[in-house]
Amino acid sequence: MDKDKVGLRWGVEQRLEFIEFRLFWEGHVNRSDLMQQFGVSVNQASSDLNRYIALAPGNMTYDKSARTYVRGPDFDCKFRPPDATHYLSQLRLVADDVLEHEDCWIPDLPPYASAPTPVRGVDPVTLRSVVGAIRRSEAIEVKYQSLSSPEPRWRWIAPHAIAFDGFRWHTRAFCLNDECFKDFLLSRIIGIRGSRESETSADDDRDWHSEVTLEVAPHPELSETQAKVIALDYGMREGKAKIKVRRALLYYALRRLGLDTDPAARKPQDQQIVLLNPDVLMRNTS
Repeated sequence: MDKDKVGLRWGVEQRLEFIEFRLFWEGHVNRSDLMQQFGVSVNQASSDLNRYIALAPGNMTYDKSARTYVRGPDFDCKFRPPDATHYLSQLRLVADDVLEHEDCWIPDLPPYASAPTPVRGVDPVTLRSVVGAIRRSEAIEVKYQSLSSPEPRWRWIAPHAIAFDGFRWHTRAFCLNDECFKDFLLSRIIGIRGSRESETSADDDRDWHSEVTLEVAPHPELSETQAKVIALDYGMREGKAKIKVRRALLYYALRRLGLDTDPAARKPQDQQIVLLNPDVLMRNTS
């Protein structure tokens, strides 16, 4: 199949992936789906369906009574492996008003809700300035409100990356005031008034460019059945899962996983997982 995809234009390949997406998740697809999603003509939609049949014989058959193509009994994805994360991401993006429903490949969205997350007030002009500084390898002077000081103060930082801790957006930057690499919350940058060429290199941020592998397992005090469920939740193999994280984001990862406290401090049903290699934390605190 990879050889067949080499000569395909990007737009054609996208439509073939869409056909496969609809077949896997919905069980059927027709010309009107392609016409509505991509704005193509009847002839083009028919051509795409025939091309898919030629490249993936047996993946779909035409149901005359339903007047649509349906998933074949021996269906096997050829263009994009089925991905639950991709499906659920589209669902969340639409629900959060980030993606328009007409741009989503899911025709009928299932009912969806999520635990509320506070809206982080990242100013778009601030973000533009930070991203611009990253691209131009510049330092910028920002007015930053740190919780370690009662009032915001101006400082020079040289940002080199954007990071997300699961709740908040940061920029990873070299702080010229403190002479070290640190995380700065974008929402706490309340002013920018200057820029200059940066004399620091992102390559010097060792914590950003190195990784830590956390090995986690079900809490030992869970029952065998409970442990099996947790193993499924975390995609564990042979009773454990390995989670790679940049050393710079280790603190946030431990907090999200509930590994930042003593496992004995909470009930096994609440703690759920434990860290099998706590020595990795000691090796990476220096």
